[in-house]
Amino acid sequence: MRSFFLTVLLSSVASGLPSFHSTKGHEWIPAGPRDSRSPCPGLNVLANHGWLPRSGKNIDLPTLQVAVAGAYNYAPNTFDDVFKLAQNCNLTTTGNISTFNLADLAKHDCIEFDGSLSRNDFALGDDLHFNPRIWKTTSKRLGLDDIGRDPKSKYLTVEQAAKARAARVADAMKANDKFNASINQQMGSPGTTALYLTTLWDDAAGAAPKEWVKTFFEWERLPFARPLRQKTNDDINAMFARVQAVKV
Repeated sequence: MRSFFLTVLLSSVASGLPSFHSTKGHEWIPAGPRDSRSPCPGLNVLANHGWLPRSGKNIDLPTLQVAVAGAYNYAPNTFDDVFKLAQNCNLTTTGNISTFNLADLAKHDCIEFDGSLSRNDFALGDDLHFNPRIWKTTSKRLGLDDIGRDPKSKYLTVEQAAKARAARVADAMKANDKFNASINQQMGSPGTTALYLTTLWDDAAGAAPKEWVKTFFEWERLPFARPLRQKTNDDINAMFARVQAVKV
């Protein structure tokens, strides 16, 4: 039944999706009702394509390393420190400190923080699942649908992304009287913007294709074939500095 349901679902949404080639064995299959997913679109993408367990459960460090290298062409150890941070927060519900379920990452102010681009704040309700209302505002600020005749309009710049991030944080601070401006939040907010830009960056264009950003956040789907150039923490840190340098 699950196979039949997914076949119907995929055929019904296919017309609304960009057409991208998937590596054999890593086709896009959206999460089922019993699957675990996180507040982080990038990890959900990996599970939806089977680079992480499609269940989103019992993920260990070697599995994460293979996934980020195979799908995004990050150096395998790029996110080792993030994995260790999750361990230090003792957020796992698997019963094994060496593994976690994706939904475990919704624990507030560890990996997850207030002012997400696509999720609500913890104090205001659901900080785990995609929030269409919040994303609609973010998407408008990013100009994801503002594509005209100028080829440059197809791309998202660092300046646009940085300003949209700052505006989202301002919205969250206004709406949430329990907004937690912790060190994690202050570093994580520009950090996640730097991360998605680095992940989706088109080196030839010097920007991130808007279509890729939409597909990544809205469908939690890989919008490209595996990049040829391997990326590392140095790339993320360089993008972080660029995001921070934008006057908002």
